[in-house]
Amino acid sequence: MRRSRQRPAQTAPADPPRAPGAAPSDTGSEEDLTAPKWNFFNDELVRTGLWTKLTRMPALTAAAAGWAWRANRRDLLIALGASTVAAVLAAVSLVSVTRVLDALLAPGPLADRVGAALPAVAVVAGVAALSGAVRLVSELALARLGPQTERLVELELFGLTTRARLVAFDDEEWADAMYRARDRGVYEVPRMVTATLEGLAGVVSLVSLGGVLAVLHPLLLLLLLVSVVPTGWAATRAARMEYEAQRRLSTGRRRRWILGDRMASRDSAAELRSYTMRDSLMADYGALADRERETMLAVAWSQTRTRAVGGTAAGAATALTYACLGTLLVAGMMPLAAVGTAVLALQRTQGQMQSLLYLLNRVYESGLYFADFTEYCALARVRTPAAPTAPPPARLERLEVRDAVFTYPSGGTPALHGVNVHVEKGETVALVGENGSGKSTLARLLGGLYEPQEGAVTWNGTDFTALGPAVRERISVIIQDHTRWPMTARRNVTMAQGCDPDRLEHAARLSGTDEVVAELPRGWDTLLDTTFASGVNLSGGQWQRVAGARGFYRTADLLIADEPTSALDARAEARFFTTIGEHAARTGAAVVLITHRMASVRMADRIYVLDRGRVIEHGTHAELMAVAGRYRELYTLQADAYSDPGRG
Repeated sequence: MRRSRQRPAQTAPADPPRAPGAAPSDTGSEEDLTAPKWNFFNDELVRTGLWTKLTRMPALTAAAAGWAWRANRRDLLIALGASTVAAVLAAVSLVSVTRVLDALLAPGPLADRVGAALPAVAVVAGVAALSGAVRLVSELALARLGPQTERLVELELFGLTTRARLVAFDDEEWADAMYRARDRGVYEVPRMVTATLEGLAGVVSLVSLGGVLAVLHPLLLLLLLVSVVPTGWAATRAARMEYEAQRRLSTGRRRRWILGDRMASRDSAAELRSYTMRDSLMADYGALADRERETMLAVAWSQTRTRAVGGTAAGAATALTYACLGTLLVAGMMPLAAVGTAVLALQRTQGQMQSLLYLLNRVYESGLYFADFTEYCALARVRTPAAPTAPPPARLERLEVRDAVFTYPSGGTPALHGVNVHVEKGETVALVGENGSGKSTLARLLGGLYEPQEGAVTWNGTDFTALGPAVRERISVIIQDHTRWPMTARRNVTMAQGCDPDRLEHAARLSGTDEVVAELPRGWDTLLDTTFASGVNLSGGQWQRVAGARGFYRTADLLIADEPTSALDARAEARFFTTIGEHAARTGAAVVLITHRMASVRMADRIYVLDRGRVIEHGTHAELMAVAGRYRELYTLQADAYSDPGRG
C-alpha cells in the first residue's frame, strides 16, 4: 500500500526544472545524505509467507512465460519438454534402484543375486545417460532463451521511455521507477523463466518421488514435509529482507550512480577541477556508499540469523525422520530393502523439495524485481500520449496557444498561467523575458512536447492532443541544452540513418557547421565522442553550430530556436541570426525565437514579453519601445551596456 507523501507547496521555476536523475542537485547538509529527504518511497511492504507465494506463483509464472513465448516459443517448448522428461526419468531411475536392492538382498548365492540385478543396473545406467542428454538439451534451450527474452524486455522498456510524455521526466516517482526497472527489473525476466521451467520439472519429479514414498509408507510424506518447511521459510524470509532493503536504497543508489557518472565524465571534468569539487563529491559519494553498505551488512546479519534458525529446525526434523525409519525397521513394519529404498528416496526427495523451495523463492524474488519493471510499464503507459483522433496535420497556417496553464509535477505554482500566443505562416515571433519567466516552457508547448493542464494549443485550429506525435514531424527545434550524441558528425545533424546531401549541405552552410566539418579528420564520418577510437571532441560553440544544423536540416513548417547562439562568438552569432531569416524565406517556415540578445529580436513580426509565466506585453519592436514597459527597460539596459564603455 503506497502512503501518499505530503509535500509543502513550492514555487516551480517557469523554465523547465532539471529532471530528477538528470544531474545531481546540491547535496546540502550531512543529514540530507544519511537520512535523505529526497527519498519519496514510504511503502508499507508486508512480509510474505510461503502460502502467499504459492498463490501468487501462477501470475508470476504466466508473466514470465508470456515474455519467453514472445521471444522464442520453440526454445520455450523444448526447454519445458526436456525438463519434464528429465524429471520423469529421475523417478524411473529410483524404481530401477529398488529392483537392484531387491535382487541383491534376496536369498541365494551372491553370484546369482548379482546376475539377477544386472538388468536393473543396466536400466539405471541407461536412464542416467538419457537423463544427462535430456538436461543438456534443456540447458541449451534455456541458454538461448535468456538473451532473447532480455532483448525483448529491454526493447519494451525503451519503447515506453521514448514514447512517454516529456513532462514525465520531471517527476520523481517516474525517475525512481525507471531506475529500478533498468537497474534490475529488466534482467530478472530470464531468471524467472529459467527458475519457472526448472520448478515445473521439479514438481513433476517430486510427484513421482512422492508416489514412491507413499507406496513404501504414508508416514514418510508427512516426515518429508516437516524436514523441508523450515528451510523454505528461512529462504523466503531472507529474500524478502533483501528486496525491502533494495527498494529502500533505490533513490540513494540512483543518486550515487549520477554522482559517479559526473566524476567519470569528460563533460563535467573541467568544471569539477576548476571548482575543486573532488573532495566534496567524494564525501557525498562516500556517504551514500556507506549508507548502502551499512544497510546491506545489517540485512546480511539478519539473513544469517534467519537461515541459522531454519537450518537448525531442518536438522532436527531430518533426525526425527531417520529415527522413525529405524523404528519402522525394528518393529518389522518395513523390510530392509524397503528401508534402503526409502533412505535413498528420502534423500532425493529432500533434495528435490529443497531445490523446489529454492526455485519457488527464486521465482518470487525475481518476481518482486520484475514487478518493478511491470510497475514502471504501467506508469509509462499512463503517461503515453493517446492515439491521434485527427488526420495528420497539413501545412501550417496558424499556430495558437489559448489560455494555457502549465504546472510541473514538482511545483505547485504554474510555470505558465493564462498564456495566449499565436504564430502565423511565415512569421518570426520572439519570446523575451528574464530567467524563469516561462519562455522555454512556452516553447515546449509550441513544439508539442508539453500539454497544458488548462487551455489548448492548436495547429490550424486542431488541438495538438488530437494530432498526436505527427504534429512534431512538422516542427524543427534548436535548443540550448542540446544532446551530444556519440555518433558521426553527419548523424548528429540528420538525426536519422538516411541523409539528403543537398539538405545537409544547406543546413551546414546556414549554421556554420561546414567550417567545423572541414577541420574534422574524417569529415562528416568523424565520430564525435573521444571515448571511442578515432573519436574527436568539439568545443561548445562548435557543438552549438551542429545543433543549429539539426534545426535547419529538417523540412518543417515551424522552427523553434531556444537560445541558439549562447555559445557562439559575435561573428558566428550575427551570421546565425541572418541565416534564420534566409532559411525562413527559402522554406516558408515560421520561426519562434527565444533569446536574451534583445538586438536580435528587432526584426520579429511580433514580440511576446513574459514575466513569471504570464504574457505582460506583446507587439512589434517599435510598438513596445513606444511605451514604458518591461521590453523597453530590458532593451535599454542592453543597449546602454554596449554604448557605454564604462559599464559591464
